[in-house]
Amino acid sequence: MKTFLRDTKWGWPALVLVAAVAVGGVTTGFGLTKGTQPPPWTEQSAVTAAAPTVQAPDWVKIGRELKPAVVNVSAKRTETATHEMQTPFGEETPFDKYFKDFFGSHPQRHTRSMGSGFIINQNGYIVTNNHVVDGATQVQVKLSDGRELPAKVVGRDAKTDIALLKVEATGLSVIPLGDSSASQVGEPVMAIGNPFGLEQTVTQGIVSATGRAIGAGPYDDFIQTDASINPGNSGGPLINARGQAIGINTAIFSQSGGSVGIGFAIPTSLAKTIVTQLAESGKVTRGWLGVGIQPVTPDLAKSFGRTEITGALVSSVTDGSPADKAGLKSGDIITEYDGRKVERTGDLPRAVAGTPVGRNVLVSVVRDGKPLTLTATIAALDAKESAQADSGEKAKPALGLAVQPLTPALAQQLGVSAKQGLVVQNVQEGSPAAEAGFARGDVIVEVDRKPVKSVAELRESVDKRAKGKPMLFRIQRQDASLFLTVTV
Repeated sequence: MKTFLRDTKWGWPALVLVAAVAVGGVTTGFGLTKGTQPPPWTEQSAVTAAAPTVQAPDWVKIGRELKPAVVNVSAKRTETATHEMQTPFGEETPFDKYFKDFFGSHPQRHTRSMGSGFIINQNGYIVTNNHVVDGATQVQVKLSDGRELPAKVVGRDAKTDIALLKVEATGLSVIPLGDSSASQVGEPVMAIGNPFGLEQTVTQGIVSATGRAIGAGPYDDFIQTDASINPGNSGGPLINARGQAIGINTAIFSQSGGSVGIGFAIPTSLAKTIVTQLAESGKVTRGWLGVGIQPVTPDLAKSFGRTEITGALVSSVTDGSPADKAGLKSGDIITEYDGRKVERTGDLPRAVAGTPVGRNVLVSVVRDGKPLTLTATIAALDAKESAQADSGEKAKPALGLAVQPLTPALAQQLGVSAKQGLVVQNVQEGSPAAEAGFARGDVIVEVDRKPVKSVAELRESVDKRAKGKPMLFRIQRQDASLFLTVTV
């Protein structure tokens, strides 16, 4: 089975499917004030200037100079022990029964997992992965000189899998953050970390690819490398030949749980802005446009009278959103955002997320074959809106469907005769919709014997439905029509 692994336990690997940004407004833990001081990593300008710049990388020298800035991150978690945790056979042990009889609960157990991190500031700020410290009740950092220090989690961002830690220490060795956008496929890189708990391990390889999307989320933009990365490497740096971190190692593609030469790192071009916000406010504020988008395929491009397959096709516009107020419409193809070309669909969510809230941006679109420029005022992506994340409208989390309005081009592409309805973009695994038999590409034409044309109408139907009462859907699947029932 092919899986993406994110693991910090250096025992048996746990399988986890791998998983942008504005500015805060407070004085940071670095003593820096937003808008008046440089970002935290510029304190190391002298270190950056002193980084190796030889033509042929001296990896021995680079490793010797940078390994002291790579740390071991140990996260302690508290879990409630179940019967299965007590014995391999699942029966209740006397110890388990004692706790349940006298305290009304099962005993708790403490687990500890390990990962990596690296110091970016001499005053003790450390970058690691969110999944390394997620759910931890206690975090401890072990330095290269053997010191073990308690660490505070300054902030975490699950969407990009980045976390910022702080230890009380000064004069620490640091690794400067380089420009990952300048990285070239084929250039040599080095990974440093603690694979399987083996501290200060160095592996070397090349940048295999950039801009990789692996299904982690709407902000996927990973650097792929063949430098060996294994469980426990999570949070460690990916170093270029100039001795700068260009990535944060976060995941591997593996069939066995070990490295097969396909590892992924979060680029520092994304991490810098996130780390700054985490340092300032402990959280990340993202921009929100309010559009559902999809790739421009060759068939869709032909349907819209275009020869290029670049850009992001707007499949839906959220009512009252910045996109709606700016005049964006379903069927528009966004080709440029805030002066940046939108080559791939994934370019747009990252660009929007990184836009400061309240900023006016120019959005260039192609509508009916003609270029058009609109102005949108970016709003904040709050927790409620984050479920949409500019990557598609979710009809209702309780239903487990992501849908978009049916267009003539989509109907032709899907081979359905329906003139109106909702196309199923995605079906959440284990959801009521998945159990009912919904599949990607189905077209919902009726709900409870009534035609449905918009996401809003579907939401309204779900909201009105009494809990536990089934809903009747009529769908078109290619040239067939069938009914499905879903209990919300």
